[in-house]
Amino acid sequence: MSIAELEIKARWVRRETLLIHKRAPETRVASSLSPVEIFTALYYGGIIRHHPSDPTWEGRDRLIISKGHGSICFYPILADQGYFDRNELERVCQPGSFLGGIPDPIIPGYETVNGSLGHGLGVASGLAIALKAKQNPAHVFVLLGDGELYEGAVWEAIMFAGEHRLGNLTLIIDNNQIALLDFCKNIIDLNPIENKFRAFRWQTVLVDGHDIAQIHPALREARDRTDATPRVIIANTVKGKGVPGLEGDKLSHIKSVKPEEIDRLVQTLS
Repeated sequence: MSIAELEIKARWVRRETLLIHKRAPETRVASSLSPVEIFTALYYGGIIRHHPSDPTWEGRDRLIISKGHGSICFYPILADQGYFDRNELERVCQPGSFLGGIPDPIIPGYETVNGSLGHGLGVASGLAIALKAKQNPAHVFVLLGDGELYEGAVWEAIMFAGEHRLGNLTLIIDNNQIALLDFCKNIIDLNPIENKFRAFRWQTVLVDGHDIAQIHPALREARDRTDATPRVIIANTVKGKGVPGLEGDKLSHIKSVKPEEIDRLVQTLS
C-alpha cells in the first residue's frame, strides 16, 4: 500500500476499534488508540512476513505485544488479514468469544501474552537469540508501552539484547507519555529515553507515532538491516488519539467513551 492508502486503512482501524469499545466498554480504548498507525504500517505496509493460513509458519517474523491490554486495535487487523472471521469482532468480551478485553494466546496471530506488564521484551529477546542460533532470518518485533519501562525486567532484557548483539530484534515503544493514573513525567521522568538505550549499545530512532510516512520507513529499515545491534524505535504518540475527551487526560487509561460520542466519531472516520 502507498502511504495515502495506509493512512486510509489506519482511519478504518481506529473506527473499528471505537466500535469494539462501544460493544465492549471494558476494553482499554485509550491505550489501544495510540498504536493504531504502528500496527497498520506493520501489517499493511509489507513489513511483517506472515501467513494467516499458517500462523505458526517457521519463517514468519514475530511480533510480541507486551502491552496486551492496549492492542484491541489489533483485532480488526487480524480479522481483515484472514486470521479469523470478521463476525468475531461483534462478540468481543461476550461469553464464548476468544476475543477478550485482555488478549489470550489462543487468538490466531498473537505470538504470546506475557502476563503482567514488562515481560514482553524478555520473551522477544529469547526468541531473537534462538532464531539467531538456528540461522533463521526471521525478525522479532516487540511493542512496549512507555509505562512498562519502569519494570526492572525490561532493563534486564535491554542489557541482554545489547550484550548478545541481537540485530534481529526491534523494540517499538508506544511513547504516549501517560501511565495508569498519571503522566509519566510525574512518576519517573525517563527522558531522554534514547540516551539510556545508547548506553546499553542499542541503535535509536525517534518518530511521530501517528505519521505513517515516518513509521513505515523506520520499520522497514529495522527489518532489512544486517548489522548486529538491537534497535529501538521510540514512537511519540497520543493516548486516546482521535477522542478529544481522552487526549491529554492523565486518567484516560481507565476511562470509557460514551456510545453517543463513539457514534459521532465514527461518522468522522467513515
